[in-house]
Amino acid sequence: MTKFLKITWRNVWRNWRRTVIALAAISLGLFFLVFMDGVMSGSRVAIYGNLIKVLGGNIQVHAQGYGEKAGRSPLLPIPNADQVLQAALARPEVTGASSRIQTGGFATSRDASLPVAISGIEPEKEAPLSLIADHISEGRYLTAEDQDVILIGYTLAERLNIGLNDRISLTGRAPHEQMRTRTVTVVGIYRIGSPETEKRNVYMSLAEAQSLYDLPGQVTEIVVALNSVGDEEPTVSALRSSLSGVEVDSWKDLNPALLNAYALGDKIMGIFGFIVLGIAGIGILNLMLMAVFERTREIGLLSAIGLKRRQILLLFLMEGTLIGVLGGVVGAVLGAVVVTIAGSIGFDLSMAAEASEMMGLLGTYLYPVLEAGPLVSRFITVIFISALASLYPAWQAANSQPAEALHYV
Repeated sequence: MTKFLKITWRNVWRNWRRTVIALAAISLGLFFLVFMDGVMSGSRVAIYGNLIKVLGGNIQVHAQGYGEKAGRSPLLPIPNADQVLQAALARPEVTGASSRIQTGGFATSRDASLPVAISGIEPEKEAPLSLIADHISEGRYLTAEDQDVILIGYTLAERLNIGLNDRISLTGRAPHEQMRTRTVTVVGIYRIGSPETEKRNVYMSLAEAQSLYDLPGQVTEIVVALNSVGDEEPTVSALRSSLSGVEVDSWKDLNPALLNAYALGDKIMGIFGFIVLGIAGIGILNLMLMAVFERTREIGLLSAIGLKRRQILLLFLMEGTLIGVLGGVVGAVLGAVVVTIAGSIGFDLSMAAEASEMMGLLGTYLYPVLEAGPLVSRFITVIFISALASLYPAWQAANSQPAEALHYV
């Protein structure tokens, strides 16, 4: 095998110009794909992380039966809410847990009335992990003692034609389907670059929500924040087994549309990547066919001195595969270096932050992330396509007749 490798290495550089062109095509194709994978991974991390900050945590706990009525935002008090909080905070991976009252209603000004999702929160507990608290554009964030005040989004303020310190009517549904209305003052306006979130979500203190909805000392939602995104399942399983009378869901369960959108994006990237590397494979196919025609007499000579067909096939197959390996190594290393550097610097997205809901959740900077799994997968795909592209030329060489090959001009 060592002799075969030496011969293969020599043959690869016989026509170094063609080899360099093939290597460049493979390297650039793989580099582009590794870079795009890094951008996709970075955007996924940013969007998921910011979405969790808007939701209040990685995991949400509701009373039994909430899932069946989730579309109507039912006010179902959680039994033994303190026990749920203690069970969550006892987990080492949990960084925080807080209580909420979450339901729907309407915000009404003199000019308009819009449906909103109303959240009664514990401001001091949520502030350290809240995207909203970090993006107050006017006024201030909430405090636990606040009464008759509300925090709203920039887009909602525009739609209602109101500003800081203006008063609006907030209507919400109490547990028994009774509508309760209260006039509140806008104490703060947040702006995160996500128009849909800014238009829909309004916040008040938990004490204010308990008073408005006639739920003294009760809560309808507990949010649990973890150290990292993506590690929710063990915690969800542990809480489900230790608690009764509640439903425990991760943010993934509550946002399937976002996950489906990224899954579709990954599939499209996979198809696109195969096409890009397939084009590079065509270059290897052309290179190997040219090599077979140029070395016809040599192939005949090898056959005449006793080299078997399978050995000739292996020789040419190794040659094409080696080109793929070399191109893959260069492309993978170049892509990894560029993604790592870009990940430390980031890309400024402030000009496009309001282009869409997803762009808003990305934030003002995107930091590409290098992941070993996609990198290895791309590298293996390059080798596979290179070997596949070499298969026909290798078969052609192996099936050459020695007598005809020796007389080939």
